[in-house]
Parts: sequence; C-alpha cells; structure tokens
Amino acid sequence: MDLIPQQLKAVTLTHVRYRPGDQLGHFLAWISLVPVFISLGGFVSHFLFRRELQGIFFGIGLVISQFINEFIKTSVEQARPETCTLLEACDSHGWPSSHSQFMFFFATYFSLMGCKGIGFWFGLRSRWIMNLLHWSLAVVTMYSRVYLGYHTVAQVFAGATLGGVVGAGWFWFVNSVLYPFFPVIEESVLGRWLYVKDTSHIPDVLKFEYDNARAARKDLDSAKSD
Repeated sequence: MDLIPQQLKAVTLTHVRYRPGDQLGHFLAWISLVPVFISLGGFVSHFLFRRELQGIFFGIGLVISQFINEFIKTSVEQARPETCTLLEACDSHGWPSSHSQFMFFFATYFSLMGCKGIGFWFGLRSRWIMNLLHWSLAVVTMYSRVYLGYHTVAQVFAGATLGGVVGAGWFWFVNSVLYPFFPVIEESVLGRWLYVKDTSHIPDVLKFEYDNARAARKDLDSAKSD
C-alpha cells in the first residue's frame, strides 16, 4: 500500500470560506449557498409534495444549465483569481461562474413564469415582491462570488448572462415545444405512477386546491353522518 501522504480534497458543495471577523463576508458566504438551498430544499420538496410538470422541467433546466456551465469551463479553462489559493479553489476553472449562472437562470425562468401567470396565485403586488426578492438574491450572489475571491467580475457577468439566456431559451422550449405533450406525460404509465400533473392552465391554483380540499372534507363528513 502506498504510504506516501497525498494532498486531500474537500467536498466543496458547502465549503465556502471568508475572512475571520468579516461580518459582510460571513453574510455573503451564506448567500453563496442559496443555489444549494434552492436545489435541495426547493426542487426536491417540490417534486415530493407537488409533482408539477412545470416545476419538474424547471429543475431539469437548471441541471442542463449546470452541465453547459461545466462543459464551457473545461473547454475554456480560464483560471480563477489569485485569491483562490487561500480559498483552496484552484483545482477548478472560473469562467463562467456557476453560482451566477444558476441564480440568473432561476430568476429569469421564475420571472417569465410570473409574466405568463404560471403557478402563481399571488396578486400583482405580491408578484412584484417575489420578482424583487429573487432578482436581488441573484445580484447579491453574483457580488458575493467576487467579494469572497472565488471569481473575477468578468467571470460572474459571463455566468449571469449565460444563465439569463439559457433560462429564457429553456422556458420557451418547455412552454412552446413540450407543453402540448404535458397531457400525454400525465396519462402515461410513469406519469400516473408518480402522480405528476400540470395545473398551469388553472388561473388560481391555490383557490382551486382549497375549494377541492373543502369539498372533499364536506363529502367525508356527510358520509360519516349517514
């Protein structure tokens, strides 16, 4: 067995570093983890509890976007800034920023869903608040990658631009090319087994589900009283 010590690598999914005592850096380090929270907390729970085709294809689009990012990174092979030595991030390429690409894909797709009225039961004011929230998170995430030393300004802007373009393109593909096949997916053996559904044609999903839940409860109470 080879007993010569070798350099070890860390799992970098949540391995975000900042300067000790830097409160802004501490905050931005958490902001850098927003894509992880969205992926694991948002889309996994969405699939488990909602099974909406729009949400499923939204998540698939994010995965495709990240594959595109990795392909470009390994093709261009642009180095990260010199600060990556302290951050132990020099073993991966920097252009374009995957965090920025993820967040701008998410913000673009989410906003286009709102413009088309897909998956929203909010009023117009609440819709503006939601747009402001996720675009703010996207911009702050982009800033955090530069502030913490993981990327250059050019790298985060490249990621943001690519994320917006891929997000808009994927939204068009899903809702223009794939959407006519949603009923087929719903009625397929796998679709019925997984209970996937599409409610994007329902104007107020929250009220629709609320009314149906109340009606089912009343039917159950009536059956018990008979």
